[in-house]
Amino acid sequence: MNFFKYKTKYDADASGHFGPYGGRYAPEMLIPALEELEEAYMKAKNDPAFEKEYMYYLKTYVGRPSPLYFAENLTKHLGGAKIYMKNEGLNHTGAHKINHCLGQALLAKRMGKKRLIAETGAGQHGVAAATVAARFGFKCTVYMGEEDMKRQRPNVFWMQRLGAKVIPVMEGSRTLKDAVNAALKDWITNVRDSHYILGSTLGPHPFPSMNRDFQQIVGYEVKKQIQELEGRQPDMLIACVSGGSNAMGLFYRFLEDPSVRLIGVEAAGEGVRKKGRHASRFAGGRLGVIQGYKTIFLQDKEGNIAQTHSISAGLDYPGIGPQFAYLKDKGRVEFSAATDKQALKAFNLTVKHEGILPALESSHAIAEVIKRAPKMSRDNLIVVNISGRADKDIFIVAKALGDTEWNQFIKEQAK
Repeated sequence: MNFFKYKTKYDADASGHFGPYGGRYAPEMLIPALEELEEAYMKAKNDPAFEKEYMYYLKTYVGRPSPLYFAENLTKHLGGAKIYMKNEGLNHTGAHKINHCLGQALLAKRMGKKRLIAETGAGQHGVAAATVAARFGFKCTVYMGEEDMKRQRPNVFWMQRLGAKVIPVMEGSRTLKDAVNAALKDWITNVRDSHYILGSTLGPHPFPSMNRDFQQIVGYEVKKQIQELEGRQPDMLIACVSGGSNAMGLFYRFLEDPSVRLIGVEAAGEGVRKKGRHASRFAGGRLGVIQGYKTIFLQDKEGNIAQTHSISAGLDYPGIGPQFAYLKDKGRVEFSAATDKQALKAFNLTVKHEGILPALESSHAIAEVIKRAPKMSRDNLIVVNISGRADKDIFIVAKALGDTEWNQFIKEQAK
């Protein structure tokens, strides 16, 4: 099959740089661990036994392939392009995160590690990390910002049930960027027996390329599925982008097909003109080296990470994956942004017309579909990545929609 040997002209060089982005800017104590991980991955991706094992668990444990669903009602409602949804929310653990968590767990097993460290924002990566830890017999520690723990309490509960130790991070904005810092500190301290199962296509080399390679299964499946359904490839792919794992997973196998437009959607929060109230890196971000790699970050005047905001806990990270920064420079991926209000509107529309509960992160991508589909021909095909489902977002959505019955229920339970 040679799944892991697929390459494009947009890949990193030997040092992990995508043009001026990426690389490895890590503390000296972490360099041996990163080199060990790179060596283990390079051996594994060239080992047919590793590919066979990975594919086996994707099929029998994760439940792949995830379906490519024709959103007939939404298509009729919006008019214009035909809309397909790649429903990653139907994976085991409810999101795309399980794809790279599984791959990294298999690598950690090969390296003889006994413990997994993870960071999480929306909680889906934390749940996936805790899940593979339980399956393969690792101890697991998950760092999560205190603010995110409040917003995503259901996922905290499930991580703990899976046996993970969930540690609240009280520093900074108490969100994802702070959880990343805490996880890196843990890894530096416990590098010999622990593997940091980083949750997106970012961080120091080899994480951006490695997690992309595990996530490419999404686009690999879409290529086959859309060909079977429509007899041709799509005209446009749309996905939400924070670090970029779900978007890169969808886009990667299409990068060298110029007929397919690739649209990444960032979180505009309360509006990109409101400083500190959005997470759109391409609306005010600049080049920086933070948390072990170089990319576009939202920063203050002194170069510190700036405050961000998004209604979705998984989209408020201040930096973007280095390959995406490079792809924007090259003009291969276009970027847009959706506000909190637009994401909520897209969420409600999808629920009512398709009976699908998209995560708030994915709802940002659907908001872009709502903008673009009516302006396109009925012969055009859009594939949007539903990166996860909204179980985790029940508290956020109920609060945003002012659901009085739910609020009353919570008060009664609290008594």
